[in-house]
Amino acid sequence: MIQALLLSFQSGMGANLQYVGLDNYVRLWNDPSFMAALGNTCIYLIVQVPIMIMLALVFSVLLNDTTLKFKGLFRTAIFLPCVTSLVAYSVIFKYLFGVDGLVNYFLVKLGWMTEAINWLADPLWAKVIIILAITWRWTGYNMIFYLSALQNVDRTIYEAARIDGASNLQQFFHITVPMLKPIILFTSITSTIGTLQIFDEVMNITNGGPGNATLSISQYIYFLSFKYTPDFGYAATVSYVIVVLIVVLSIIQFRVAGDRND
Repeated sequence: MIQALLLSFQSGMGANLQYVGLDNYVRLWNDPSFMAALGNTCIYLIVQVPIMIMLALVFSVLLNDTTLKFKGLFRTAIFLPCVTSLVAYSVIFKYLFGVDGLVNYFLVKLGWMTEAINWLADPLWAKVIIILAITWRWTGYNMIFYLSALQNVDRTIYEAARIDGASNLQQFFHITVPMLKPIILFTSITSTIGTLQIFDEVMNITNGGPGNATLSISQYIYFLSFKYTPDFGYAATVSYVIVVLIVVLSIIQFRVAGDRND
């Protein structure tokens, strides 16, 4: 990390690097591709992480019900996506939402559309598909943490709440969420870090397109290093944006949701 920081103050190709001071950092604010990548990554973070955390919470509560049958099957089905290959599932999503993909086929057959949509060529829908892909893969991963924590919660707390007339919704917000607060903080931070580093889904589903509509910061770093004219100094500068964002957002999350007595 120290070497990367030193590299961010240099510019040039290959080993022919020269110190340029803060020029790379100044360049960031005049780089439309970087600003697009930053904006896209922030959209993924703001939209996807809360949805995924809430879905994981809901699934964990439902699957923690002692009266539910086939719990093992449901738990496995929801968790399986997170052990699939990043490249494999990204390519599957790409073909599912292709012009000739299964999504268009069924929507047309059901009469919900008159003709196929080129989902990946539309800036808005392309982002939506990226968000769907990330949510599908990582919801089960976070669910396992919540489910493990819920199994250590004394069930008499819920029984007392039911006797007092608390509804399922009230139990969720006044018992489950407070009891899982440390785990929610942990998964929120890890999910934030993962989303800020998103690469495989964008690379394999849309390749950053159309235009730069789905370009992520990590993908832009890859392009700067290996696709465009190689500029490892500027790529290191962009990578430190991720470092700063992770540190700042983690501190904010600890301040907002952390235990002040810790």
